Amino acid sequence: MNNKLQLIIKGIVKENPTFVLVLGMCPTLGTTTSAANGFGMGLATMAVLIMSNFVISLVKNIIPDKVRIPSFIVIIASFVTVIQMLMQAYVPSLYASLGVFIPLIVVNCVILGRAEAFASKNGAFDSILDGIGIGLGFTLSLTVIGAVREILGSGAIFGMPLGIADFTPLVFVLAPGGFLSLGYLMVLFNKLAKK
Repeated sequence: MNNKLQLIIKGIVKENPTFVLVLGMCPTLGTTTSAANGFGMGLATMAVLIMSNFVISLVKNIIPDKVRIPSFIVIIASFVTVIQMLMQAYVPSLYASLGVFIPLIVVNCVILGRAEAFASKNGAFDSILDGIGIGLGFTLSLTVIGAVREILGSGAIFGMPLGIADFTPLVFVLAPGGFLSLGYLMVLFNKLAKK
């Protein structure tokens, strides 16, 4: 049981996709203008990651090596389509604010990387746990980056004003603020993780 818990914790800390492995930077910088957007994108990615890891671990032995990567992409794209339709139906405002980044989950290197590095070499249950761990790490990273950018850029958190909007520089909601926030949070995370 301890070994199974390590699979989840490893994805959050030791193999954090954003702060340690530096994967998925396009959605990280593009969607983290607010904590809610970061959280929504993280959850969507985590759902696709868990389901695709599970299916890939089940069919890994029947997929020929020559078509392994295209097969993984078809599996991932199927789950992204389902998540996209669910988001469009049940959370249309989040779907609209994330825009093109939802379909781009298909080519997110976090998901394809875990399919190739883990799900194609391990059993179904371990692949699900890996998906949960990496997904939680990605979701937490995006939410923290979004929260920092939202607080510093618009004086709010999850859309609730903190009363400091007059004193916040808009740059943190823009692209340069995304790079600054990511860089400083990456340094802080790696400093704390080494202790």
